[in-house]
Amino acid sequence: MSKSVLVAGFTTRHVAVSAAKAGYTVYAVDHFCDADLTAVVKDHMAFDELEELPFAIEEMMSRHNPDYVVTTSGAELLDVPKRLGTSPAAAERFMDKGETQKFFEEIGIPVPKRLERGNYPAMAKTLSGAGGWRNAVVHSEAELLEWLEFVQNEPFMLQEFVEGTPASVCCLATGGKAVALCTNMQILRGGDFCPYAFSGSMTPCPHPMASRMADIAEKIAAESGCVGCIGIDFVLTDTEAYAIEINPRFQGTLETVEGALGLSIFQLHLDACFGILPERPAVPEGFAVRKILTAPEDMTVKTDLLPLSDIITDIPYPGTTFEKGQVMFSVLGKGDTPDAALASLDKHISLAVQHIKE
Repeated sequence: MSKSVLVAGFTTRHVAVSAAKAGYTVYAVDHFCDADLTAVVKDHMAFDELEELPFAIEEMMSRHNPDYVVTTSGAELLDVPKRLGTSPAAAERFMDKGETQKFFEEIGIPVPKRLERGNYPAMAKTLSGAGGWRNAVVHSEAELLEWLEFVQNEPFMLQEFVEGTPASVCCLATGGKAVALCTNMQILRGGDFCPYAFSGSMTPCPHPMASRMADIAEKIAAESGCVGCIGIDFVLTDTEAYAIEINPRFQGTLETVEGALGLSIFQLHLDACFGILPERPAVPEGFAVRKILTAPEDMTVKTDLLPLSDIITDIPYPGTTFEKGQVMFSVLGKGDTPDAALASLDKHISLAVQHIKE
């Protein structure tokens, strides 16, 4: 009989699918409950506000008594029985970007300098939050005040702006040891609105500093106290890999990591939680890419998109409407080279959009 796992958080589809492919019976508590999530889980429960999440988890645990619980974004600090992953106590420090900065500095990791107000240009960030949606480069006090209004005057920090390639490393950690599993290049939204928002990834990262980044990430993960699969974000320049954040949980890059390596990251996560790390680094089979797609115009999904689940994820249900610029779903691509993977992605984007219009 297969083991069972409850995956709970704001978005769980990527983890739930990985667990199902690894042979686990999966239950989910999720904000979106997309079609490709409900297709692979035995039971699911949706919630609207994060305040509802603990009660939804309690309800699902009473229904099914799963063997394990794995939390994703929004649930990092919940104290849940049977949890496999970074403890809330260890995760709490890295949910605060200021505390994360102090940690990097304490262990001698290259990191953009923290700036006092009045030093511009600067990267402005709220101390909490994920995905880069509220990050912005400000060039003056007036721009900072405008940004503070946008983020509703939340606590914030200013960092030296380092121009480079956004990237990350997927690591496996046991709480004292770690392995850098794979590097990723991050795709950001760009444009005028939320330009630093995470919008996809390519695995492995085709940057000359990727190896240096992996070495630094391994040290960070080993000393962080985190457990299981975690992600560490960087900015890569021609001469250095600067650490930016630690995500003490599964990351949005999971799909491209699995696509490039041909491995079950969920199973590797569970192994790491029991103190088992891979004996040797994983070797990519090629390049995998994922991009979060926004609607090119006002659109309505008229057909079932599940038959396209090999090339799109976060699949909406028939009848779902999207305004121009609104996030619709994610599209995947793969190839022997970065250019081939991107060409595959473009082809799949065209197929997906055409399918919606038919």
